Amino acid sequence: MPDALRILVVDQNAERAAILEDGLREAGYRNVVVVREVTHLLRRIVSIDPDVIFIDLEDPNRDVLEQMFQVSRSVPRPVAMFVDQSDTATIEEAINAGVATYIVDGLRKERIKPILDTTISRFNAYQKLRNELDEARQALEDRKLIERAKGALMSHQGMSEAQAYALLRQRAMNDHRRLADVARAIIAAAATATAPAAPAASAPAATAPAASATTATTKRTT
Repeated sequence: MPDALRILVVDQNAERAAILEDGLREAGYRNVVVVREVTHLLRRIVSIDPDVIFIDLEDPNRDVLEQMFQVSRSVPRPVAMFVDQSDTATIEEAINAGVATYIVDGLRKERIKPILDTTISRFNAYQKLRNELDEARQALEDRKLIERAKGALMSHQGMSEAQAYALLRQRAMNDHRRLADVARAIIAAAATATAPAAPAASAPAATAPAASATTATTKRTT
């Protein structure tokens, strides 16, 4: 629902900020926060904790794009950026910085609602793809760990591949742990077991008591 969304408007131009704010409020969005400065933007966004960010810049500079990149990594949010003019390189930098919607010379009140809907939809689609990619990478890493653990069990305990995998699964169920976590522990234990022992320290050479040497010299003098 509109009232449930907290929308942050970042705009140094009071007139343009008013267009964004009015367009949002006319669309039914009442929880709108306007920020007039772009310095320490990440800190402000973390403090406000918005659901959507509208940022309006006449000419986006590298500092602002870098701040948006930090935002996308630290507190990912749907971001729509309004600019007066742009080029291909700047658009690519903005998209890489986490901007979902990039609007050139399109700041009009009647367009705010469709732009907001598009921004949220694009952000959600991107996050879904990103999560799926992260899950695929994690699954590949887990599979590699499990294969290494099976290899360690087969090598050190003479198990077959099926026996090694069955042992991994049994330990995971008994300990209520992920299969990959059990595999990681087995790999670490195998590495410790095969590590070469440290060489023993050699004993110091025995030395004759000084008193004996003195006694022998005294007898020869006598």
